[in-house]
Amino acid sequence: MPRIHPLSETEASDDLKAAWAQHIADYPGSRITNMKATLSHSSLAFVVYMQWYPLYHEVIGIVGERLAYLYAHAISEGSNCPLCTTFFRRIIIQHGERPEDLQLTESEQALLDFGSAISQNKGEVPDRLYAPLRQRYTNAQIVVLVAFAGQMIATNVFNNALRVDIDDYLAPYLPLTQPAHQ
Repeated sequence: MPRIHPLSETEASDDLKAAWAQHIADYPGSRITNMKATLSHSSLAFVVYMQWYPLYHEVIGIVGERLAYLYAHAISEGSNCPLCTTFFRRIIIQHGERPEDLQLTESEQALLDFGSAISQNKGEVPDRLYAPLRQRYTNAQIVVLVAFAGQMIATNVFNNALRVDIDDYLAPYLPLTQPAHQ
């Protein structure tokens, strides 16, 4: 059960409805999810967190679409965020792959390991996981990749701390087994 319920459209101010409409216009295919409607209790929080989108598009420009969503999935899984992990599971499955059986190159695996380590270890990444990125990406690209990981983790923390419900449209993409919670 969520700690704070998402704002409904009837509760949203006209300014917020306009911000939602602008977001959907800016990012076709997006929707106002439980997370976005929960963020909307603070218009500033909504605006800040929606900066995830331009950063994600920068990551796509660096690594390509497939590796960008796999990277976001690895970060979300490393953060133990059921909502975001399921969101990216959906994208992986819709692109014809199984999240449990990904076929990755060595350099792709290195990026996913790096993202997972950032989220699991609160940003502490061993040199053995950083070195392959150092060889492959420029300083500016690494900054974008790390900044995106931080933004993704912030999203994971928000969803976990407030126990944001997984949206109904994501239910078919939940893993068949769920980790045991303490």
